[in-house]
Amino acid sequence: MKMIQVKSDAINAIGYDQDSMKMRIEFQQGNIYDFCRVPEQVYKSFISAASIGGYYNDYIKDKYPC
Repeated sequence: MKMIQVKSDAINAIGYDQDSMKMRIEFQQGNIYDFCRVPEQVYKSFISAASIGGYYNDYIKDKYPC
């Protein structure tokens, strides 16, 4: 899965696999988490959000478990 670097104090990189709808988030501390059945539009909105960390907290955290 290709990871895209993002500008965020909390998140280092985000990846998305369109076929499996799986998203991977690498945090600045080095932890990596997978999220499943993530709609592509959520991923696109996430990587283009003005606040990556804020979008994560509002729309992704504790959602899309694998």
